[in-house]
Amino acid sequence: MTTVAEHYERHLGPIYLWMAGGAEAALAAGSAEIEALNLPAAREAVVLDLGAGFGMHSIPLARRGARVTAIDSSAELLRTLAELGGGLPVQTVKDDLLCFQSHVAEAPSAILCMGDTLTHLPEFGAVEELVELASRKIAPGGVFVVSFRDYSVPLRGEERFIPVRSDAARILTCFLEYEPEAVLVHDIIHERTAGGWQTRVSHYRKLRLSPERLIDCLQSKRFRVRRESGMRGMVRLVAQRV
Repeated sequence: MTTVAEHYERHLGPIYLWMAGGAEAALAAGSAEIEALNLPAAREAVVLDLGAGFGMHSIPLARRGARVTAIDSSAELLRTLAELGGGLPVQTVKDDLLCFQSHVAEAPSAILCMGDTLTHLPEFGAVEELVELASRKIAPGGVFVVSFRDYSVPLRGEERFIPVRSDAARILTCFLEYEPEAVLVHDIIHERTAGGWQTRVSHYRKLRLSPERLIDCLQSKRFRVRRESGMRGMVRLVAQRV
């Protein structure tokens, strides 16, 4: 079984920015989401972005004046972030998101874990660990924002085939297979080359995370939780530490 890190490093990482619609469109979407969240906007605010990728949220946050620590397991995506956000106050860190406390010297006013990153964790116990760490490290009144796809109710039949993006040179399709606690995500890439079309396939596990279960977990750690509709059909939870 391919790990999440291997899947992104070898398969999705090289095309991830394309998959998100290109840098300009992706950063505009990230900026709109940050604006809608109405996060703490004080200049020099410390913000942590877990699973930051190429900086879809880190870069807009830094442009607003926040000091951002962007953590991701993909060196390639972090290199892209550094290129797109050159000169901005973003510290990039290649590490597991559960190790974030090792890279934050000040209590952050906001912690983000968005773009379906949360479902990359291997089991619900790891989600509980992350919530506990966020509860301990975040500043009083700070906001912990997560977004993820709700895989708790399985898709059936042809609904499991999901077209992600296509153009004249590349087609990306996703296929889902369900296990009791996880979903196997198969990313199928067709690319046009000088010798014709070539196909690459890789798959990895994502957690079937119930929004209700996560809300209960957050509330048990003294977070006040608001549920919203996130980007691209995701669930978004905005949790404030009380």
